[in-house]
Amino acid sequence: MRVLYLLGVLLFLFSMPVPGRGGLIGAAQRYYCRMRGGRCALLSCLPKEEQIGRCSLRGRKCCRRKK
Repeated sequence: MRVLYLLGVLLFLFSMPVPGRGGLIGAAQRYYCRMRGGRCALLSCLPKEEQIGRCSLRGRKCCRRKK
């Protein structure tokens, strides 16, 4: 019976999101950015691009070419 508790705890620990990866919210934001025709930029958008949103909670920007 103790083995089942140990397996439950290990399953819980491995299902936790890894710090810096963003988890489910970050994945949804990246998907929404690509749906809108953008790309995720690490620091800032290129000069011929405009920011249309965010790709993560940490500050990655969603950029697309200016119209």
